[in-house]
Amino acid sequence: MAICELKYFSKSLEKMIAANLIVPNADIPGPFAVFYLLHGLSDDHTAWMRRTCIERYVEGLPLIIVMPDTGRGWYIDEVSGMAWESSIIKDLLPYVDKMFPTRPNREGRCIGGLSMGGYGAVKLALKFPDLFCSGVSHSGALGRGHDPIPQDGTEWNVYMTRVFGPNPKGGDNDIFALAEKLELSIRPAIRIDCGVDDLLLDDNRRCHEHLLEIGYEHEYAEFPGEHNWAYWDNHVQEAIAFHCKNLGIVTSK
Repeated sequence: MAICELKYFSKSLEKMIAANLIVPNADIPGPFAVFYLLHGLSDDHTAWMRRTCIERYVEGLPLIIVMPDTGRGWYIDEVSGMAWESSIIKDLLPYVDKMFPTRPNREGRCIGGLSMGGYGAVKLALKFPDLFCSGVSHSGALGRGHDPIPQDGTEWNVYMTRVFGPNPKGGDNDIFALAEKLELSIRPAIRIDCGVDDLLLDDNRRCHEHLLEIGYEHEYAEFPGEHNWAYWDNHVQEAIAFHCKNLGIVTSK
């Protein structure tokens, strides 16, 4: 397998940005499906490769893994800040499809992530169902974009207000609202998992219960574990299997 680091100019961000890619061996015929794998709040485009065995888990699959650097922008176009969502949807996706032998359609593209990236993966899958056939969240901060943000002047809430605005509920960054708006025929496949000792467990349970209430079929699982790389390294393997099923990739694993 080949490991590539892309350094490319994002028009949406008006700056150079980076992404790591895992590309199948030359003896595996393309075109390839693409799995966009998103990092958490304190990480960057190198984290998944440094902290997990993702390269080994996708060995032999006709699947390109794209791991972009997206700062601390929550995979949205910030209310007062950077256009991180656009940098992925408008810049990175077309660039990857142009540079590599991909399956450049919904049926050949999926997305997943952890924590902030878990929120981003589900949000982008629901917001752009014409681009992704499936989305997976590990330990996702799924209430972001739905819960009101206290205007108490604390550093965290000032930051979250700059990103999301003071009351993002019901908007186009609200996973709960996005799921409600999608017609049955275009709903991407969704899988959510979280550790039972994870600080974001309540967020995940609330999202799961909401999807049940609106009749959105999805996979949901809780496992032993905390908000850490031991958990994510283990359960990204299940995400790969879930995505492969929705991408039509036959595996022996």
